[in-house]
Amino acid sequence: MQRVDVIPSLVLSGYALGRIAAQDAGNDAPAAQWRVLSLLDQNGSRRVGELAAASRTTQPGMTRLIGGLEREGLVLRSPDPEDSRAIVVDITPRGSQELSAWREEFRDTLAPRFADLVDEDWAALTRAAEILAAHTTTEPTGALR
Repeated sequence: MQRVDVIPSLVLSGYALGRIAAQDAGNDAPAAQWRVLSLLDQNGSRRVGELAAASRTTQPGMTRLIGGLEREGLVLRSPDPEDSRAIVVDITPRGSQELSAWREEFRDTLAPRFADLVDEDWAALTRAAEILAAHTTTEPTGALR
C-alpha cells in the first residue's frame, strides 16, 4: 500500500467497523446521535451551529437531532452565557452513561473479529490509534508524501 493510501484506508475501515458493530449489536440509534454525544463528551458544551459544522450537517437538522436527544434526557439546552440569543448544548449524566454503554457494546461486539491478533499486531494497532488520536485534535502540518 502506498503512503498516500494509508489514511484513507484507515478512515474507510473505521466507517466499516462502525457499521458492522451497529448491525451486529442490533443498535438502531443513528450514528449522528453518537457523534454528537461524543463531541460533547470530549469537548464540553457547544453551540448548535458548532455541532452542526463538526457533524457536517445543517443547523436545522442538528436542531432536530438535539431536540430528540433532549427529549430522551441525553442532552440539555440552555442559553449561552456569552450571548443569550444563542443556545449551548451539554451532555447530561444520562447521556454520558448511554455513550459509555454504547462504546462498551461496540467494543464487545467487535472483539471477536480481532481475537486472533498477536502481540505485534496489537502493538501496531495501539500505535496507530495513538497517532490518529493525536492528529484529530490538531491542525494539519503538511502534505502526505
